[in-house]
Amino acid sequence: MKIIKKALMFSEIFPPMHGGSGRWFWEVYSRLNPVNYVVLAGVTPGQREFDANAKITIERIKFKYTKWSDWGLLSLSGIIFYINLFMDTWKIIKKHDIEVIHCGRCIPEGFVAYLIKLILKTPYYCYIHGEDVENAATSRSFSWIVRRVLKNSDLLICNSENSKRVLRAHWDVNSDNIKVITPGVDTNLFKPASRNPELRTKFGWNDRPVLLTVSRLEPRKGHETLVKSLVALKQEVPDILYAIIGGGPQKEAIEKLVAELKLKDHVMFMSELSDQQMIECYQQSDIFILPNRDIGRNIEGFGIVMLEAQACGIPVIGGNSGGTPETLIEGETGYIVDCTTPDALSPKIQSMLSDPNTIEKMGSNARSHALHYDWDILSQKLEAVFKGNTQDV
Repeated sequence: MKIIKKALMFSEIFPPMHGGSGRWFWEVYSRLNPVNYVVLAGVTPGQREFDANAKITIERIKFKYTKWSDWGLLSLSGIIFYINLFMDTWKIIKKHDIEVIHCGRCIPEGFVAYLIKLILKTPYYCYIHGEDVENAATSRSFSWIVRRVLKNSDLLICNSENSKRVLRAHWDVNSDNIKVITPGVDTNLFKPASRNPELRTKFGWNDRPVLLTVSRLEPRKGHETLVKSLVALKQEVPDILYAIIGGGPQKEAIEKLVAELKLKDHVMFMSELSDQQMIECYQQSDIFILPNRDIGRNIEGFGIVMLEAQACGIPVIGGNSGGTPETLIEGETGYIVDCTTPDALSPKIQSMLSDPNTIEKMGSNARSHALHYDWDILSQKLEAVFKGNTQDV
């Protein structure tokens, strides 16, 4: 067995900053031996209290950019950004005698690690989320950076088999250098609960059948497709309610669509919730739906929310995008549906709601399925990869 090297987990996105990748890194690295890891994360509100209560050492630096184009190399602001980030990272590496860097993304963290490797010969690993490399492919400058990061990385950790396929198909990456370790879920927090009329009344749901989406409001998440599906659904299920948890750039457009379709009584926006309230929403919903779809090369990397819902014993429906199909067992814990239009979504939802026994059985299957994705299990898989014991991963 190889001795694990002192590692730097390098990610701008890290709690208390919101973001699925940051949660992934926190859930994994907080479960590993803190002697072997240091986190280098972005400055964010609430960090002092969070860092003080963390067992792992967390260093914070400011990622000094104002817009995404600053991550490229075709402007003076981009070059200055990388010089500053390089120098700040270099200081932390020297301070903690870091032997290997774990990069949260190819850009910008991966490119800084690539530059450091050129000078110090420090190896680096890079997490791949799917949508990150696909989005980079739309920019010549970003593509140039990503190709060098991927080619020189000592290990690429993909969040899904689909992300691995993307690397092999579009980026000419050697598959021997790739390991697939998915994100997971805390099955002690996300767990089934009995139907609670008091909670449902508090949420304003009462005894209505509730469809739930927990997701940032952006085009590829497909909220508008589900909203449009309600036009047909309410004819068969008059009291249907669609609850949306999350904010984002499409909120105003979706609110406008709801008004145009006269669906105000059937759609509820629930953005200001605590983590505990969000879990209660999962538990009290009837079907969880992530109606995502590909928008050009903008895809769904994996879909942690699908696992969270299943851990709560809720059957799921997901769009056929990226790694989403890998989050469920088709026909047993949920379904994958083409969510580019409402045509397939409406009848699938209606069919499920008309058969309570099937929903109950699928919910039970969903909980059993999610247990295989508990963070405790996945953190051990990742550490086995770090130690070089990959035969069982």
